[in-house]
Amino acid sequence: MRGKVALVTGGASGIGAATVALLAARGATVVVADLATGDGVVPLDVPDEAAVQALVDSIVAEHGRLDLAANVAGTPGVYAEVADSATETWRHTMAVNLDGAYFCLRSELRAMRTTGAGAVVNVASAAGQMGVPGLAAYSASKHGVIGLTKSAALEVARHGIRVNAVLPGSIRTPMLRGFAGGDAEALEKMGRRSPMGRLGEPEEIAEAIVWLLSDAATYLTGTCLEADGGVAAV
Repeated sequence: MRGKVALVTGGASGIGAATVALLAARGATVVVADLATGDGVVPLDVPDEAAVQALVDSIVAEHGRLDLAANVAGTPGVYAEVADSATETWRHTMAVNLDGAYFCLRSELRAMRTTGAGAVVNVASAAGQMGVPGLAAYSASKHGVIGLTKSAALEVARHGIRVNAVLPGSIRTPMLRGFAGGDAEALEKMGRRSPMGRLGEPEEIAEAIVWLLSDAATYLTGTCLEADGGVAAV
C-alpha cells in the first residue's frame, strides 16, 4: 500500500484505529476522521454531508487523489423494543450508520472516478443479515449499508473502483463496552454466544478490511465478508 492515500472514518478508536494502524504499517498515507478529537484526527460528524464532502475535497487538494477508504464510523443506538422506542433515537441511529455511510461513500466515489481506480470498505455488521431484538434501528441501518454497498459496487465496477463490506460480530471495542454499560462480565457473555466462544479483536477486523482494500482482492466487489466468529453460519 506504499504511496496510497487512504481515509478512515471512525478512526480514533476500536476497529477504525486498528485499521489506521495497519494501513500505516503497510505504507499508506492515512487521513483519520472521527467525531472524537485528538492529535492527527480530523473532526468529522458523518451525518453532516457538507463536512464529509469538504474533507474529501481537502484530501484530493492536498494529496492529488484518494485511493482507499474505510467507512467505520457508527453507533449502536439505544436498546429498546420497537413498540417502546423513540423517534429521535431511531433517526439518530439511521443518520449515523446509514446516512453517514452514504455521504462518505458518495464523496469517496466522486473522487475515485476522476482517477479511474480505488477501493472502499463499508463496515456493516452481522446484525445486517438478521434481526436483533431491542436493536431494530441498528439492525435496519446495517441492512441498509449492505444494500448500499452492493448497489454502489455494481455502479462503479467498470470505473475500476471496488466497493465491499465487512460484517463484524461482537468485537472488543470502546463502543461495545459502552453499550454493555462497562460491565465486563456482560461483555464476555456476548462473546461466549458466538460459535468461537469469544469476542473478536479490532485487529482481526482490521485485517479483513485492509485485505479487501489491497491488491490481493482485486476481483472482489459487492462482497459482504462475514467476520463474526461463525454467527452467520448458525
